[in-house]
Amino acid sequence: MCGISGFISDKSYIKKNSINSTLDLMGRRGPDAKNYYIEDNSSKQIGLLHTRLNIIDLNDRSNQPFRDGNFILIFNGEIYNYIELRNILKKKYNFKTDSDTEVLIKCYQEYGERCVDHFVGMWSFAIWDLKNKKLFLSRDPFGEKPLYFFKSDKCFFFGSEIKFIKSLCNINFHKNRELLHDNLFLGYKSLNKTSKTFYNNIFSLENSHNLSIDLDLKLNKKKYWKPNIDLKSDMSSNEASEGVNFHLLNSLKIRMRSDVPIAFCLSGGIDSGLLASHAKKSLNKDISTFSIIDDDERYNEKDNIEIICKDLDSKPNFIHLIKEKKIFLDRLKKLTSYHDGPIATLSYYIHSFLSEGISKNNYKVAISGTGADELFTGYFEHFLLHLQTLSNTEFFEANLKDWEKFIKPNIRNEFLKDPLIYIKNPKNRDNIYEKNFNLIKYSNFSNNNKFKENHYTNELLRNRMLNELFHEVVPVILKHDDLNSMYYSIENRSPYLDRDLLNFSLTIPPNLLINNGFQKKTLRDSAKGVLNENIRNFRQKKGFNASINSVIDLNDPDIYNFIFDENSEISELINLKHLKKDINKDFIPNHISKIIFSILTTKIFMEQN
Repeated sequence: MCGISGFISDKSYIKKNSINSTLDLMGRRGPDAKNYYIEDNSSKQIGLLHTRLNIIDLNDRSNQPFRDGNFILIFNGEIYNYIELRNILKKKYNFKTDSDTEVLIKCYQEYGERCVDHFVGMWSFAIWDLKNKKLFLSRDPFGEKPLYFFKSDKCFFFGSEIKFIKSLCNINFHKNRELLHDNLFLGYKSLNKTSKTFYNNIFSLENSHNLSIDLDLKLNKKKYWKPNIDLKSDMSSNEASEGVNFHLLNSLKIRMRSDVPIAFCLSGGIDSGLLASHAKKSLNKDISTFSIIDDDERYNEKDNIEIICKDLDSKPNFIHLIKEKKIFLDRLKKLTSYHDGPIATLSYYIHSFLSEGISKNNYKVAISGTGADELFTGYFEHFLLHLQTLSNTEFFEANLKDWEKFIKPNIRNEFLKDPLIYIKNPKNRDNIYEKNFNLIKYSNFSNNNKFKENHYTNELLRNRMLNELFHEVVPVILKHDDLNSMYYSIENRSPYLDRDLLNFSLTIPPNLLINNGFQKKTLRDSAKGVLNENIRNFRQKKGFNASINSVIDLNDPDIYNFIFDENSEISELINLKHLKKDINKDFIPNHISKIIFSILTTKIFMEQN
């Protein structure tokens, strides 16, 4: 895990003395080493900057920028199957290191831009071709590792974080008011429908994309991979569970490759619990788990965590959420600044405590359960979409009874309590922009953005899951997880985000994913004999969350006046005076709680330089 940045540019667009200052700024992503490469050309200057977090091959010989022949590489991420690839490549190439970095650059020499087809991993990288004067950039299939860029007629800048581009580039970037508005009123799920960011003219390279650019600044962007949907209607439940077990175990096994100790992020649910259980029972690894504990019973999963850890003969490391309201604003200001934009939800503020706790215990790598919900039907809404697919079949009534008995009692969102919502109107999915219905009346900004969904398949449920995976939920999780973990110099790994595992999951028919009142039925079946039975059959989904009431007090005049300061820039977007009339300081309902947190972090961002 590292930090990367660079440019092809006229010198006039590069800030004076920006190289060292940017490397310092990149230090949290890579505290173990830093260096850069500069090449002066007749028309342009080329720069590659790198800071390193030592994970694989801790020797200085693997430091970057890494040169091999006519190619210079800077790389953020991990190529997990580097051992297998090296065994293939060493028949033709000599290796000087034990790093995945050297494997990556030799794969590029061997396969060119199609090298990414051979990688199992997470990455953003840039390779400068000295001979052909071409810069090649790539981002991993799921977008686990970030990569941003800015291009004009005279320059091209890129970096792992937006602040690196701003630090290098002698251009003033204005904040994207339209996207800030969407974040406030449509919610975070609206943010990744395009490559736009919270800064105008700075874009995110989409997941599964390569980008190449020459000295004439001619840019070529290509999508190199998309998931393959191939439902096997005759698949048995045993075939499904055995296939998931095989691919998940393989994914976890290679993601456990590290020359430094690994921690597990553990909630009380099946996703992270299964990973920790596989590591201990299937791979015979000693494990250390870290968990956030909230006193709010709606979100407290301590009992389940203790069950999992007892089953694994492992002592849990509990990190208690600090609810001192005096520190909340200061911490949120630091987080918002580091994230180069508003924090999507309070959950990611909470997650920062988890990363901090892991770091204090001297771990550099953490494994999380991100992606399981989107692969295996983890959300309540998935059951409703499943009912829609069954609406004209003999199985509908039995599944409806299952929903009434097992799912409905756990649902807090009033909108989702109608089991016929998608049967009445299959296209009525703009509720996914959850804030829109209650909050758009407070808008001061003219914006006609509407809900839209990428098309992968005509099957409503599976299309919804793939949109969550690539455009709505997981991109937001990955962005904030990456920034929270890198703030504390931690590499986050997600075994569920694996191409082979995803492609296999896309062969499983929906009736095996949701069955007998269970969501994630296939994943649960695959966990038999590995995960504790009480956890394997646990139905309630608490989620990683907290109440805004836990961290602020609206009866505190300083807090209240800070939020509702009508002289703030945020008043361009939201009618604070109108909203204030509807606020009950002593009781904040869920939809208002969300907008208050969004106002806080958006206001902070808009007022920061």
